[in-house]
Amino acid sequence: MSAKILVLAGSIREGSINVKLAHALTNALTALGADVDHVALEDYELPLYNADIEVPEKTMALAKRFAQSDGLVIVSPEYNASVTPLLKNTLDWVSVTSSGGDNSFGPYKDKICFIASCSPGSTGGLRGLYHLRAILMNVGAEIITPQLSIGSGETAFDAQGKLEDPRMVDLMDKGLDELLFAIKRIKAVPRT
Repeated sequence: MSAKILVLAGSIREGSINVKLAHALTNALTALGADVDHVALEDYELPLYNADIEVPEKTMALAKRFAQSDGLVIVSPEYNASVTPLLKNTLDWVSVTSSGGDNSFGPYKDKICFIASCSPGSTGGLRGLYHLRAILMNVGAEIITPQLSIGSGETAFDAQGKLEDPRMVDLMDKGLDELLFAIKRIKAVPRT
């Protein structure tokens, strides 16, 4: 049985290099035999998180997609050395879905995550990944050590959306291999 991986990018901007990276990761995971669920956040327009608002139906639908996956691949642009407001809002909304009466439902429970970013700058969005790692750890997900941070993102992809730099392709492949290995290990020894 193949691992089911949910992939999403924390951007909905047209032409986003992080959306391109999410598609490249989706294609690489598919080539590795994973069952990939690619999420486009423009399909889940959510209000700004407010505990006084009832959890929107779209949030529950998205949280179920999280819960049904074995792992997460999250790609985040860097905004002011952090994650995008869109991504933070999405992760916050999904996190509150587990606080209902059904304790067995946890969208982040036993989720192994691989995080990535792409930036026009030389650091590739690396500073934002520190914040993303902290957010995901706080909601109970496990993040593997390898991560992918691609600088000079506007020239990183060919016309078909494939990464051109062989070093970045190698880092991506190694990170995804580690993700799938970690998921396989967890599935082999279920937690109690």
